[in-house]
Amino acid sequence: MGLSSALASAMSGLRANQAALSIVSSNVANSQTPGYVAQTPNQIEVTTGDFGSMAKTTGVSRDIDSYVQNQLRTETGGSGYADQMANILKQLQSVYGTPGNSGTLENALNNFTSSLQALSTNAGSSSAQTVALGAAQSLATQLNVTTKGIQSLRSNVEQDLGTSSQAANAALNQIADINTKLQGLASTDPSAATLMDQRDQAINSLSKYVDVRVTTDGSNQANIYTTTGIQLVGAGLASQFSFTSAGALGATSLYNIDPSKSGVGALTIKLPNGSSIDVAGNNVVSSGQMAADLKLRDQTLVQAQNQVDQLAATMSSAMSDKTTAGTPVSGPPAGFDIDLAGAQPGNTVNITYIDSTNTQRQVTLVNVTDPTALPLQNATNANPMQIGINFSGGMGAIASALNTALPGSHLSFSAAPSPATATTLRVTDDNSGLAKVTAASSSKTVSSLTSGGPQLPLFTDGGQALYTGAITGSGSQMTGLAGRIAVNTQLTADPTRLSIYNTSPVTPTGDTTRSDYLYSQLTTAVYSYSPQTGLGSASQPFTGSVSNYLQQFLGVQANASTQATALQQGQSVVVSTLQAKFNSTSSVNLDSEMSNLIQLQNAYAANAHVMSVVQSMMNTLIQAQG
Repeated sequence: MGLSSALASAMSGLRANQAALSIVSSNVANSQTPGYVAQTPNQIEVTTGDFGSMAKTTGVSRDIDSYVQNQLRTETGGSGYADQMANILKQLQSVYGTPGNSGTLENALNNFTSSLQALSTNAGSSSAQTVALGAAQSLATQLNVTTKGIQSLRSNVEQDLGTSSQAANAALNQIADINTKLQGLASTDPSAATLMDQRDQAINSLSKYVDVRVTTDGSNQANIYTTTGIQLVGAGLASQFSFTSAGALGATSLYNIDPSKSGVGALTIKLPNGSSIDVAGNNVVSSGQMAADLKLRDQTLVQAQNQVDQLAATMSSAMSDKTTAGTPVSGPPAGFDIDLAGAQPGNTVNITYIDSTNTQRQVTLVNVTDPTALPLQNATNANPMQIGINFSGGMGAIASALNTALPGSHLSFSAAPSPATATTLRVTDDNSGLAKVTAASSSKTVSSLTSGGPQLPLFTDGGQALYTGAITGSGSQMTGLAGRIAVNTQLTADPTRLSIYNTSPVTPTGDTTRSDYLYSQLTTAVYSYSPQTGLGSASQPFTGSVSNYLQQFLGVQANASTQATALQQGQSVVVSTLQAKFNSTSSVNLDSEMSNLIQLQNAYAANAHVMSVVQSMMNTLIQAQG
């Protein structure tokens, strides 16, 4: 090797060492910088005809494990989802209160049933009547408070959707901006590495709110999609979330895919091509904090409200509704006559029959006076199946509509012949032997405090209106009832009606018929509950007493909160593990950098020594020639 080749080789080595030292210095200086990925110099050997082999630095490489990074982002989204679910469900448990303590639904119901039991022991006691009335008011108040708590949580997650949208948009804009800056830069450019660190941080922030899938093209542009395929970021372009708040939410503030009918805030995403998509209606996000907020607002907390509404509705109906069995028709064809006189909107007729497969079926006819609410929707295999019909439409029209609504059931509906009244409906089998009507009854809401029977309209909807279960085009009366339920103001004015159920003749002093009935309706009578409560199914709804139902849904909610907390903790461990795994390859290791520094210093000294020797030799040659 000539002196010129040796000098050129040593100089290239010095330049390579200087570049590497600069990178080591940057690594050490940024060892505590969040999101900084350790860099390694890219050096190659270049052979030239005149000077032999030389070292050349072509840029830097980021020490990153893309597979672990993608896993970490996925689990970060899962952690954001789990954190929000656990946080809100824990707060929901605070709304319900600690079982056995005062200020809980369970305690309020127990106090009320105990007061009714005490009233039966001393029916004529004004103090016992006052205590029972106070317990009823406390129960109604507790239902009101529980509704406020649930709706407050819904309003909180509604507000969080707006905050999360803004945070997600900031990250999306930052990613798109960095994509633009990276255009034209090689991935090995040190300035590109710094920008990619910043972009990764922005993507990590985004993954907390929504699920992300990231691909990088040949021009180093990050393309980001949700797992459902909606593009969030392209080359220099970013989608934008838009949230229009509905303000404080109430029990009737429900999501509807039709924006004109929706009672909650609208969350949309505007794509780079200008089109806008309803995030909730199209399941745009499936993980992250925003997905949790949507599920909590539109499903989980709505179901919690359904549960307390069902409790309020069942209690009201249990005490005020009078069920009358149909009059048997010996036949053939055999069946029952059912009197519909006095039925109010929402009152029902229940029919039980054995079908052609020897399976017991139930049909519930609901008095629906608002035509915009028809037809009533039934889940597949719903049992009982609900059919909405206007009871005031005349027996001929009612029978015709029911025969059309139940094809293949082998049931036959008709107006009952004389001497039945004009309000009597007859249901029989069709005389084919393929079906058998086994029971029929009507349930009507009693409005008088002294109807002559033990039924009592103790609770009302808002203090005045009776709860009848009415269904209109705008929804069911049951929705939000727990927030409106109150003790009948007529009963508040005259607590003696808790015992007196007849005025002519007057109920004897000490008669416990009414208090016994009310206590039995709340503690031992069995009812069927809507699958919308999350208990049972459409074909096998949950059945049990009011107390059983309360304990059941409180238990379900407590279990859901426990599971959410366990998932949150497990997700935290997964994220921590992946973060540690990612850091082990991507973060700056000071020990390794110090070792690299020593090697580079030695290499620098060696190259400098070569240059010194070459200089000395060249000086000797020059002097010899002189």
